[in-house]
Amino acid sequence: MESLPQTIIHDKIYDLRGLKVMLDSDLASLYQVETRRIMEQVNRNIEKFPNDFMFQLTKDEFENLKSQNATSSWGGTRKLPHVFTEQGVYMLATVLKSKVATDVTINIMRTFTKLREFALTYKDIIIALKNLKEDLKLILNILKQLLNYFLKY
Repeated sequence: MESLPQTIIHDKIYDLRGLKVMLDSDLASLYQVETRRIMEQVNRNIEKFPNDFMFQLTKDEFENLKSQNATSSWGGTRKLPHVFTEQGVYMLATVLKSKVATDVTINIMRTFTKLREFALTYKDIIIALKNLKEDLKLILNILKQLLNYFLKY
């Protein structure tokens, strides 16, 4: 299978409960299976999916997610969707056991890694900007003092 563009995967990763997660329906689409097939395998192997690997959305979370993605087609789901963390996505590949699932999971893992790298870089930039701000405040304070000193004479 050809490598999936990271933007396709990235657009299917959401922030919920302070975690990066993917919807069961998005994973099903990427894995080229029906959502119910994923959930069948999860239910057969439920011990592999603790709450920090997979959880079901609340109605409010689902509504909020839909409103954030108004252009997406969410279909007429009867059940609240499940979401999978990075570890849950990896575990899915072990229970689905298909070439497509393996290939897609490799691409997803690479995307999660890139997101973490970006977050670390972003954090470093924020820290550097805060330090620069403090330095600029100090310089401005010194300049004001010098200006006041010279204006007195």
